Amino acid sequence: MRFSIIVPMFNEASGLPGLLARLSVLARQGCEILIVDGGSDDGSVALVERAGFRVLSSPKGRARQMNLGAAQATGDVLLFLHADTLLPEGALTTVRQTMLKTAAMWGRFDVLIDGAHPMLRVIATLMNHRSRWTGIATGDQAIFVTRKAFDAVGGYPDQPLMEDVELSHRLLALARPACIQAPVLTSGRRWESRGVWRTIWLMWRLRWAYWRGTPAEQLAQRYR
Repeated sequence: MRFSIIVPMFNEASGLPGLLARLSVLARQGCEILIVDGGSDDGSVALVERAGFRVLSSPKGRARQMNLGAAQATGDVLLFLHADTLLPEGALTTVRQTMLKTAAMWGRFDVLIDGAHPMLRVIATLMNHRSRWTGIATGDQAIFVTRKAFDAVGGYPDQPLMEDVELSHRLLALARPACIQAPVLTSGRRWESRGVWRTIWLMWRLRWAYWRGTPAEQLAQRYR
């Protein structure tokens, strides 16, 4: 079982050193790393290249970036990792053991949100429970999927928001996800910069609107 980690990136220079250090360890262990840039202008590309990784160029948009990375990946299992998210120690061993034991086609990790606000831990706990109940994973939870299953559902939809939700819906037609309790650590910067309660309210409204059929393009305007 060979892994390809695909990282969509756009202006992530401030958080890249920690991510690249973790990825370098995995690369030395034989994991394929594909970092796909969506037009960064903050020095992110230079940082990645100095760390010894090749950068793929893509039009901006996580779905497009991740699909481009997937198209060039050679692994049996694709793991999509946001640039502001860190995998736990032994993550790939855990995924391998889980997939072999359960014959899972796809899955995700639990998540912890890094930040000072006490509500961030509550939000993460609710996200993890909701994901177990619904079978829907978010990109912050480091979705992993077999190449066969990813290709079978057509990859990520070409939309500017909720691409992770839509991919989950497609994969649910094949199987329920494996839910790994060991958490990834994702940045709480968006929550804290926009206001935690305001962001909670915004995200619930966006999800409700998407469920009712509002196009992702319209929702992306509200998200910005």
